[in-house]
Amino acid sequence: MTNPAPVGWLRTVVIDADDPPRLAAFWSAVLGVGLVETAPDWIRLMPDPGGVSMAFEPSEEGGPAAGASRTRPDLEVEDMEAARARIEELGGRLVEVIQARPGESHYRMADPEGNEFTVVLPDPRDTAVLAYGPSGKPPGFRGNG
Repeated sequence: MTNPAPVGWLRTVVIDADDPPRLAAFWSAVLGVGLVETAPDWIRLMPDPGGVSMAFEPSEEGGPAAGASRTRPDLEVEDMEAARARIEELGGRLVEVIQARPGESHYRMADPEGNEFTVVLPDPRDTAVLAYGPSGKPPGFRGNG
């Protein structure tokens, strides 16, 4: 069986946190990694040796609905529209468009069972270099970018 071309690659596992700085400090110590990004509504750790990072953002007011996940992966893609179309073709669906940094948006998607994930464009060059070193790509990256 041949593997189809990937839609993107797993960059970050995001956790909705009641206390993002506390969880970031915990996971930073567990994984032995530092910080890449900090903002009032976002803290992202350096990638672990496998090349994946964790990030923490504040939970919605009142926390997640009963049974809702507080964890979701970020899938990095080169082309948001192509990724969305392919994900929908595979049985996924768009949940919402999220406005992030000024002028930047993400797609919150759901798989066929409703598990959510976010489709994002590559990191800005300065953030990618902080996370992965001079290449700006994780170890063993085989993507197009």
